[in-house]
Amino acid sequence: MRIDILTIFPEMFDGVLGASMLSRAAANGILDFRTHNIRDYSLNKHHNTDDYPYGGGAGMVMLAQPIMDCIDAVTAESGIKPRRILMTPRGRQLSTELARELASEERLLILAGHYEGIDDRVMALIDDEISIGDYILTGGELPAMVLIDCVSRFVPGVLGSAESAEDESFSQAGLLEYPQYTRPAEYRGMQVPEVLLNGNHAEIRKWRRQQALKKTAQNRPDLLKAAALDKHDIAFLASLNTADNEDPSED
Repeated sequence: MRIDILTIFPEMFDGVLGASMLSRAAANGILDFRTHNIRDYSLNKHHNTDDYPYGGGAGMVMLAQPIMDCIDAVTAESGIKPRRILMTPRGRQLSTELARELASEERLLILAGHYEGIDDRVMALIDDEISIGDYILTGGELPAMVLIDCVSRFVPGVLGSAESAEDESFSQAGLLEYPQYTRPAEYRGMQVPEVLLNGNHAEIRKWRRQQALKKTAQNRPDLLKAAALDKHDIAFLASLNTADNEDPSED
């Protein structure tokens, strides 16, 4: 997969794209990252990329000309038309399902806006608006990095284990991930749950499922409304509610 990033701060991506999983994927030819400086396409003699907004208001707005010329030039670099994405708080929220969808594309073009926003005429060249959450950042660079990392996990060959991306929070039928442990079996008086040590895989699967349900009920109960639950899951959640509602004074 080729991923083009359009930004006025390309240096921000060096550390993220040049380390760990993303760096290995690039070295192995699985991912092809290319950053493009929008300033290079500005026709202004000072290479400005922003100006005051029509109608007044605080802050500056990114100019349409350098962004649209940059999108056109980068798109034309390959015969594969990219899916063109703007990182913006007003976009649809990033999710596991959306990440899987984007991972099936051959090419992505990600526009990281800055300042108070971009001239809305740029939207004529944009296919998707994506947000990473209901909050405001100083620019689209960090959200672009989050999107790239999230999507890359679902590109075949990027992760060491084909099961890893499917065995984590939000990938288990909409539940949060169960607790994980590694050696030693005892540390500072804390023990690894016995069920994980006995080699009974059916019991381990049951324990992990129940722990995922418990963690989701505690931290993100809203996710349970859309999760795929069977009768055993429902009974377990009911038992948690019963335990929580018991009056300790009656013991």
